[in-house]
Amino acid sequence: MCDTNKVATGKATRDYFAKIIESTGENLQRPGLVDTPARAATAFEYLTSGYSQTLDEVVNGALFPSDSNDMVIVKDIELFSLCEHHMLPFIGKAHIGYIPTGKVLGLSKLARIVDMFARRLQIQEQLTTEIATTVQSVTGAEGVGVIIEAKHLCMMMRGVEKQNSLMKTSSMLGTFRSKPSTRSEFLSLLQ
Repeated sequence: MCDTNKVATGKATRDYFAKIIESTGENLQRPGLVDTPARAATAFEYLTSGYSQTLDEVVNGALFPSDSNDMVIVKDIELFSLCEHHMLPFIGKAHIGYIPTGKVLGLSKLARIVDMFARRLQIQEQLTTEIATTVQSVTGAEGVGVIIEAKHLCMMMRGVEKQNSLMKTSSMLGTFRSKPSTRSEFLSLLQ
């Protein structure tokens, strides 16, 4: 069954990309560009697919009872997003740690939470906070720490054009904020 709203949205996005390409002075009938508006619209839909996801769909009931109250860390979760200021990509990795209180989240769900928020127009600071508060709310963890490291093409390709700059952001909740020893353990385990 065809979703007419999705088809209409896809056509509108394709038409907008065609206008953007034409505004550069390019000829959309040139062989390399004939299908570019449709391909760009499909790519953009994928890059912003986080808007069409819900947290319930992403977690999908993968919260399991556990007696563990030791820190859980998943590091180097690859991510990409689009800067909401220039709509250029930023690419990097997220590190997530939390201290369970009776339940743990399925391992892949942490990566899926990262993707859900990253696949929206974003700034890295907000992305870091959204991931941390979501993990906290889903798990009821004693504490959550999230660090994101990313390279921003809006800074590399335009403006100051600094190729080796790397932005790091963190969000520390619960004991990760209130107990320096917990925060230090998290940071040392990321080394």
